[in-house]
Amino acid sequence: MDKTQVYFVGAGPGAADLITLRGARLISEADVIIYAGSLVNPQLLNYANEYAEIHNSAYMTLEEVLDIMKQAAAEGRIVCRLHTGDPSLYGAVREQMDALDELGISYESCPGVSAAFGAAASLDLEYTLPGLSQSLVITRMEGRTAVPEKERIESWAAHGSTMAIYLSAGMLEELSARLMAGGYSGDTPAALVYKATWPDEETYCCTVAELAATAREHGITKTALILVGDVIAKSGYSRSKLYDKSFSTEFRRAKG
Repeated sequence: MDKTQVYFVGAGPGAADLITLRGARLISEADVIIYAGSLVNPQLLNYANEYAEIHNSAYMTLEEVLDIMKQAAAEGRIVCRLHTGDPSLYGAVREQMDALDELGISYESCPGVSAAFGAAASLDLEYTLPGLSQSLVITRMEGRTAVPEKERIESWAAHGSTMAIYLSAGMLEELSARLMAGGYSGDTPAALVYKATWPDEETYCCTVAELAATAREHGITKTALILVGDVIAKSGYSRSKLYDKSFSTEFRRAKG
């Protein structure tokens, strides 16, 4: 394949120093940067070189983004397409990649830290506590973008596992009702994390039934991740067998 011309880079959840080393390098080497200005921390642009041409895609259509990529590639310039979090989650990157394939423009992806993991760090959570949950469901409520019927909130709630719910902070009354209809009790632990890892981050622990009231109390209507599950209480779990002295591994024999 020819030299890569477009790099899709995960900007991380918000904090400017939570981008990967590779991501920061790609920003610094790019001739053209197209960043998702509605969600990407503009401080990340400090990694750019002084000659970089910078575009905010919050004001652009897909076709306008592609036109810039096409022009840059024709001129032999390198493009960094900077997406919030990790590009593979709600990043609308596949449609860009398909268009680049049609144009014969080469590209690569650089992963980033998603908001779910920034939020876990902020709350000192482990999503997969033995005895409570060994699965993390990443999903969203339907809005302008539909959700397949088989992936409705009620279906995931029936599993009782840990959930990280994106793009749903403006629909919390309905979300709570559907979580409970699916099987979570109203007193199941929950959390709201507004702008995870940003300087103005806010975190609030509550219950499934209290999500909407908690958001109203603190004026949260968007840019917040909703976490649901017993692991949020940080209690009632079993200790890992990996470090149990009675458990043998490839590297350590059981003791006692």
